[in-house]
Amino acid sequence: MCLAVPGRIIETRHQRALVDFQGNRMEVCTVLTPDADVHDWVLVHAGFAIAKIEASAAAETWSYLRAMALDDQADALRETETGDA
Repeated sequence: MCLAVPGRIIETRHQRALVDFQGNRMEVCTVLTPDADVHDWVLVHAGFAIAKIEASAAAETWSYLRAMALDDQADALRETETGDA
């Protein structure tokens, strides 16, 4: 399964950008999104900013990702409590 994750550009240089993902930062290639600039939200896949997106779309995606993580944590807790691990 492939997943593109939203992040906010905090710095650009040439065809690279430093992107913030909810506190984690990573340098990505912006060759596919040459108009992306500081404060823009981008979808990042495999180290490439593949599209600019609206802040509302980024927030919605992060909401889904957090919900999935909480579901995984709850499943792990249930497995630990029942000995199904």
